[in-house]
Amino acid sequence: MRSGVIAQKVGMTRVFTEAGEHIPVTVLKLGNCQVVGHRTKEKNGYVALQLGAGSRKTVYMPKAERGQFAVAKIEPKRNVEEFRVSEDGLIPVGAEIQADHFVVGQFVDVTGTSVGKGFAGGMKRWNFGGLRATHGVSVSHRSIGSTGGRQDPGKTWKNKKMPGHMGVDRITTLNLRVVQTDVERGLILVEGAVPGSKGGWIRVRDAVKKPLPKEAPKPGKFRVAGGEAEASAQQEGA
Repeated sequence: MRSGVIAQKVGMTRVFTEAGEHIPVTVLKLGNCQVVGHRTKEKNGYVALQLGAGSRKTVYMPKAERGQFAVAKIEPKRNVEEFRVSEDGLIPVGAEIQADHFVVGQFVDVTGTSVGKGFAGGMKRWNFGGLRATHGVSVSHRSIGSTGGRQDPGKTWKNKKMPGHMGVDRITTLNLRVVQTDVERGLILVEGAVPGSKGGWIRVRDAVKKPLPKEAPKPGKFRVAGGEAEASAQQEGA
């Protein structure tokens, strides 16, 4: 199992094929995505990679977090995430993951925070039908109606679908196809829409419900610290 990456949503555009057809794509940018630390079976009880992306000032950063980045000899990161991997999927600390970590044509799962809609009614938030347009209904056509019933159950159950805050939810979209990658600019173009607003942080990982292509680099495509050449240990050894 390979690691995913942390990307930033740039926006949407389209890509034309050789046949003249256009494919709507979302542009994701890797903002210096580096390995910050390891989680091992012996010490933590599971195997995972801790990745960081973006830049952050250390003025208001807690001392413990500053020490973590100092030990790894990495600049403080804006966003830190963990990705579960197999023991042979560990990447050296300080390595920067490249855009060609994903190959063109493979499917990925993306996770982001949806756009906030503010306070919304039942029809917009839960797709309720509303009340009648005539026959005694006055003013409250978009009301959700009764919420508790009469003697049975005689109360409003917990988690009842009602008007309230809409959006700002963690959403995972499955099986988006990688259309194109740009290693120099750190861009990944995936087909379709990605949850979240422009500038939001997105988790990108190999699709769970689709097979991993054979040409996908293992444990991944990365560049080690010091500006050395890109590395992909298992693929080079194959």
